[in-house]
Amino acid sequence: MSQPQHGQDGVPGNQPAWGNQPQWGGPPAWAVPQAGSQGVPGQPAPGWPPGAPYGQPLYVAPPKPGVIPLRPLQFGEILDGSFQTIRRNAAAMFGSALIVQAIGAILIGAVTVGMVQMTSSLETVNSEEEFLQAMGPVFAVMAGAMGISVLIGFLGSVLQGVLVVPVARSVLNRRTGFKQMWTLAGRRIWPLLGVAALLTVGGLLAVAAVAGIAVLLFTAMGPMALFIVFPVGLGSVVLIVWIGLKLMLAPAAIVVERKGVYDGLLRSWQLTKNNWWRIFGITLVVAIMVGIIAQIVQIPASLAATAIGGVVSPHPDQDTVASTVVVSTVISSAIGALVGSLTFAFQASVLALLYMDLRMRRDGLDVELMRLMETGADPDGIPGTPSALPGNGQPPAGGQFPYVPPGQRPPA
Repeated sequence: MSQPQHGQDGVPGNQPAWGNQPQWGGPPAWAVPQAGSQGVPGQPAPGWPPGAPYGQPLYVAPPKPGVIPLRPLQFGEILDGSFQTIRRNAAAMFGSALIVQAIGAILIGAVTVGMVQMTSSLETVNSEEEFLQAMGPVFAVMAGAMGISVLIGFLGSVLQGVLVVPVARSVLNRRTGFKQMWTLAGRRIWPLLGVAALLTVGGLLAVAAVAGIAVLLFTAMGPMALFIVFPVGLGSVVLIVWIGLKLMLAPAAIVVERKGVYDGLLRSWQLTKNNWWRIFGITLVVAIMVGIIAQIVQIPASLAATAIGGVVSPHPDQDTVASTVVVSTVISSAIGALVGSLTFAFQASVLALLYMDLRMRRDGLDVELMRLMETGADPDGIPGTPSALPGNGQPPAGGQFPYVPPGQRPPA
């Protein structure tokens, strides 16, 4: 009697044929390769579902609800995010910067016209006494020009903190109007004024100290003091730049994190730790870019003002020269204010995105921003403030961020 073959139908205990193994709720996980079939390079093996290798999750790109992706940023993303922020919030950012630049342009234009008139009056001086009398107003105008420069720097520090508001809101694709920006930033205006005054006075004292030391050395040693003054001056410049970069994020910390003056300076110092060279490189490249753009725009304006003066008065006298100088100053000041407002808004956006980038790297702010995006909480506030974070921004005892309030669960 012949024995039944294993796996044949009708025989108790038989098994399905190879390639037809029973599956739970689906087709076979593998199939028998047909005779003569060849594998195609770059194609998955027959019977295997497409996807990531076994045990490895698929890569999911971080969300980008606004101008930047919610993860640590690269240099190109910072530049692109700055341009997009200005485009989306032009009235708030460009308008505010234009006001400050217009104030500076008007004051500088007045000083320039006064300096031209005083310089022309020196041509009629005939004695030493008249010369000394004429130089008094000249020194006063020069002091006024220095004061205007200090004032513009002070206002720029304040405005830098104010412009953080539309940048932080643009990260979650929330537009910010002119009034809304100043309303949100106005709650922190006194700490902003305080830190701006402190940074301005500190910079003035540092420059005055270096200049005073140089004067004393030249008075005591004569020309030989140059061998001491040059390295000391160079080292002082490096030290001032280093400290300035370490503290330049204080206005942003004061507005977004609601810090005081001292805590804002300390927070900026901590955020920039181990990132100084990266911040220095980004700010240097941005400064070179905006400087080149400003010069490219200003050169045609200066040439046009000179050409207009030559056409209007080919044989100018003293009064005509003064009038031409006034007209050219007005034209160049107006163009300079427009260009300066755009470049300042761009630089402020870069600094604000650097602040957000450092917080994502150090504090995990990107996780909190994702949760804020999903919940839609605090739509009229500043993303990243303690009030916008769950539990008022404080983790539970012995816990870590991200903190989930009782009764809530993070999204799957």
